[in-house]
Amino acid sequence: QVQLVESGGRLVQAGGSLRLSCAASGRTFSSYAMGWFRQAPGKEREFAAVISARGGSTSYADSVKGRFTISRDNAKNTVYLQMNSLKPDDTAVYYCVAVKGSIATPVPFGSWGQGTQVTVSS
Repeated sequence: QVQLVESGGRLVQAGGSLRLSCAASGRTFSSYAMGWFRQAPGKEREFAAVISARGGSTSYADSVKGRFTISRDNAKNTVYLQMNSLKPDDTAVYYCVAVKGSIATPVPFGSWGQGTQVTVSS
């Protein structure tokens, strides 16, 4: 089973940028599509971005499309989320997770990491 550790979250001003990282253990990392999800205070966890196992396909939630970019380095067992033009509404705990199903309808499975807090001030 893949174990995940997210990092890179911090306080940033609106309009700024951050890059989140998710380090995965296990030799099967490159077999899975990976997704980033986020959970804002008082809200349900929501999908943000997904990348296919080999990195050839990506998909984004409308709320982050054009501002966030997901990528992965299978040699390093790491998936990234580059976040630009950040808004206060992006404030949330960000989680990575393995996903199944199509890129258009990713379904998280397996264990979640502890998440990393992103706070965007106005």
